[in-house]
Amino acid sequence: MPGIGVDRGHRAPTAAVVLRPLRFRDRLGRLLVATASTITPLAIALLVLYPVFDVAAAVVDARSSNGVKPGLYVNIAISLLAAIGLAVAASSGNPGVLRVWGAWAILSGLVQLVVGLSRRALGGQWPMIISGAISTVAGISFILQAGQQGAGLSTLAGYATLGGIFFLVSALRLGRAAKA
Repeated sequence: MPGIGVDRGHRAPTAAVVLRPLRFRDRLGRLLVATASTITPLAIALLVLYPVFDVAAAVVDARSSNGVKPGLYVNIAISLLAAIGLAVAASSGNPGVLRVWGAWAILSGLVQLVVGLSRRALGGQWPMIISGAISTVAGISFILQAGQQGAGLSTLAGYATLGGIFFLVSALRLGRAAKA
């Protein structure tokens, strides 16, 4: 559930920038629930699009921020690797997808935690910190779930929807912090 950080040079997000990711992740979550029992071409596309969408959000965040953003660049690299890994893992079935998604959630969650904690003094970082912690724990649970009989992808839908909610909260906090 990659979030967006705050710094002094960050511009407040527009309503479209805030609501577009929430709508996308909500729709993705609903479609994943509908296609979670089997891996179809639509499910593969959705699974790959989710980290690609996070790459796009991180690029927008980086462009609207002043200064170097190493955490964003690390997140971009992790998400790009996750998109490729998910495309490959889809051919091996649900357990492979859950393992790749879990690894991605753990790594991106840890990046969020580090970035959020390092920017705490700037304000507006609690959604990112909480989101990072939830992503890390969720990633571990996805990897554990992959080893279970009949592992399905429906839990990813809840994760996708929750990610959209945390993105919205982060963006709203970002807007308030930028106006202050």
